[in-house]
Amino acid sequence: MSHPITQTLGPILLLDDLSDGRMHLSALFIAPLDEEPGPIDLPSGPVAPIRIADYDEAAIWRARFALPSDRSSTYGWGGFEFAVAGDLTGDLRLAYVSCNGEEVGDMDREGSERNAMWSRLRDEHHSAPFALLLHGGDQVYADEVTHGHPLSEDWPDSVPEAPDAAQLADLRHHLRQRFFARYAALYAAPELAWLSARVPSLMQWDDHDICDGWGSLRETRTRSEVGQVLFETATEAFLLFQQGCVAGDLPARFADPTGAHLGWSVTAGGLRILAPDLRGERDRHRIMGPGGWAMIETEAAKPATGHTMLMSSVPLLGPRMSLLETVMMAIPSMQKYEDDLRDQWQSRAHRTEWRRILRVVRDMCRAGDHHVTALSGEIHLATRAVMGLGGGRELHQLVASGISHRAPPKGWARFLGMLSWLGEDPLPDHPIRIKPLPGQRHRYAAERNFLTLDRQGDRWSARWHLEESGTTPPLSIGGIPSDPGPR
Repeated sequence: MSHPITQTLGPILLLDDLSDGRMHLSALFIAPLDEEPGPIDLPSGPVAPIRIADYDEAAIWRARFALPSDRSSTYGWGGFEFAVAGDLTGDLRLAYVSCNGEEVGDMDREGSERNAMWSRLRDEHHSAPFALLLHGGDQVYADEVTHGHPLSEDWPDSVPEAPDAAQLADLRHHLRQRFFARYAALYAAPELAWLSARVPSLMQWDDHDICDGWGSLRETRTRSEVGQVLFETATEAFLLFQQGCVAGDLPARFADPTGAHLGWSVTAGGLRILAPDLRGERDRHRIMGPGGWAMIETEAAKPATGHTMLMSSVPLLGPRMSLLETVMMAIPSMQKYEDDLRDQWQSRAHRTEWRRILRVVRDMCRAGDHHVTALSGEIHLATRAVMGLGGGRELHQLVASGISHRAPPKGWARFLGMLSWLGEDPLPDHPIRIKPLPGQRHRYAAERNFLTLDRQGDRWSARWHLEESGTTPPLSIGGIPSDPGPR
């Protein structure tokens, strides 16, 4: 599959790091092979992009530069000026999105329908600018990249044994081109392109950025030669198009410069954004590996003030999914959904690890006057949850999913709502409760959606923007117990 590039796409702003009162940024460009993007124009002088990767139809270019993180500013490119609302020291606004695509036929969807919620997010920025755009996983749906090649056509149901080097090299080329086509289509969408030039993005991956269920599939698949080529090409594309870098050149916010895991954090002005990697070291028996655990426990031990936004690409707090898993695995026709259930923290396979991460987050919340909010996507529904911490404090989880993935049937949302009545308490004396969004009757909203987060003074609040129901009233997430909600 090819995606013809007839003009340069970009600039696409990506946040490399926050340090020394500066936003360190990458501007990404996708350009025809015979074109070189012009420089980024700054008061200090022009910054020329460098070429960092090539595909059959286009080259990828990147310019690194810095803007202030204590005030709004502008930069120029191609004769246009772009405003960046970069003040992270006072009142500010963040947006959170996830699930930007669908498993089947995403490349063939009509643009205005597919990107309707991106259009609303663009309108929100017009009314009150965002300082950062957080992407919580499944920025692309790569499930169909394996189609059209004899080695991967039947992935993951079967993989050929002992393919030779030439076949694997041809597969790598095929997959690279198909990942490229998806990312090029993503950034060509006018709604996202407009935002991406003005709001720096921070991105965390999930399974569809690789393939459906990556890490929860059978290891005979993921550890096969075909599986490893798929993971390597997906990782290359993730670093290029979501992080603006290549292997060995990761921005300073990443915990492991070698890229063995791709967790990162940034801190500025009483705000920490923490994004562990829940895919790079995952297998059927664990969600995070040694590198990921070292990162999250190191971050938890650091003195912190203000608020931590913890990005968990799969929901950290959820209903008793292990019961559903037990029932479904007893029904042969439902066993094909095993990897979807095993993806969750609440899976029977990850119960011990789930308790471990909840203890880490609980202790992080208890440290001084520091608050933690978990941000999650993945489930194609909007919901929220709280975990009691004792002493009148709560851990809030806000789930916003998906910005372009169409919602599942409302009956599925109602079923999950009924399941949540059972409650869950993996840690003694710390019950988890699923609650409706402000102004909603049901615990799960089956509508496309995104989330906005506002800080005024030292208080944070959240609003969900739902495709049919509109914008919810604000929810305080500063750590003080909110409305009781149904128990």
